[in-house]
Amino acid sequence: MISAVYVHTNLIAHDWHALAHFYEHIFGCVPVPPERHLSDRWLEELAGVPGAQIQGIHLRLPGHGPKGPTLEIFQYTPEREKTQAQANRPGFAHIAFSVENVQEALDAVTDAGGRPLGKLIQADIPGAGHLTAVYALDPEGNMIELQRWSSAGLNG
Repeated sequence: MISAVYVHTNLIAHDWHALAHFYEHIFGCVPVPPERHLSDRWLEELAGVPGAQIQGIHLRLPGHGPKGPTLEIFQYTPEREKTQAQANRPGFAHIAFSVENVQEALDAVTDAGGRPLGKLIQADIPGAGHLTAVYALDPEGNMIELQRWSSAGLNG
């Protein structure tokens, strides 16, 4: 096994400013300057995208302090067409946030231009606790899981 530390997850946006604002406003993510404005041969070679240009920013994810991991929101030029988000599509599927009230968080996501993907559920998960959760889509159609775990079950 190699020695590793989780650093960030990258999210490619159509409009990085608007998507970064969404994650700042709804989830309390904090910008980590500087903004990135990148273009050079090294980027083309790294990405495998001729003529690649990137603009964007890192947002510190909530709950992990000032050195915690980030959500890297970048906008590429040139851009490819996005496929529809689906819970069962292979590859990275969603980003999850633990919230105090799942319905209120879903309402906030919806009010900010997102939308529900599935139904809000409550379930006792054997050995794990009680889960309240829902999948939603951010304003650009990226999947978000809003979740709350508790030790109290449906019947207790």
